[in-house]
Amino acid sequence: MPFSITDLPGLLVYEPRVFGDNRGYFFESYNEQVFAQQGVHTRFVQDNQSHSTYGVIRGLHYQLNPNAQAKLIRVLSGRILDVVVDIRKGSRTFGRHFAVELSSDNKKQLFIPRGFAHGFSVLSDIADISYKCDNFYSKESEAGLRFDDPALGIDWQVPHDPAKVSGKDLELPGIEDCVTNFVFED
Repeated sequence: MPFSITDLPGLLVYEPRVFGDNRGYFFESYNEQVFAQQGVHTRFVQDNQSHSTYGVIRGLHYQLNPNAQAKLIRVLSGRILDVVVDIRKGSRTFGRHFAVELSSDNKKQLFIPRGFAHGFSVLSDIADISYKCDNFYSKESEAGLRFDDPALGIDWQVPHDPAKVSGKDLELPGIEDCVTNFVFED
C-alpha cells in the first residue's frame, strides 16, 4: 500500500506511485478508491493553495466541530516541514506532534483527520502548498495552538529569527489552554 501509518491514530503519510521517464513524470495525487482501501472515506469539498517564502511558519490551525476539517496536504513546489498536533480528548496521544518533510521532489502527502491542529514551516526559498478539505472554511470555528509552545517541543527546522509568523498566530494559546471539542473515538 502507498500509505505509512504514523504513531498518531488516523494520521497517514501517502506516497503515490510516480511514473517518470525522459519527458517528466505522472502520478495520481488522489484516488478515492485507493484511500477507501485504507479506510479513509473522506469526501473533499474544497481545495486551497498557499504560497510562502523561507522561514514562514503557519499554524497551528484547526476548525472546531461542527465545522472541523480533514485535510490532504501536498507541496507543488519547494519543501516544507508539515506538523500536526493531536487535540482529541481521550486520545492516548493527546498533545503529541508528528512532523514530516513534504516536497515537490518526494511527492509525499499527509492525510490529517479531524481532531488535529495543523501547521508548516517553509524550508526552501519558496513553497507552494495545495490541500484538500472535507468541510468548508468557517471563520466562526477558527482555533489554534501557539507554534512555539514549549509543552509541544516542536523543532520547526528554521531559526526563530528570521521566522515569519503572523500576529494572529502569535496570540494563539498553548496546549494547556487550547479550546477543543474533539473526542477520540477508537
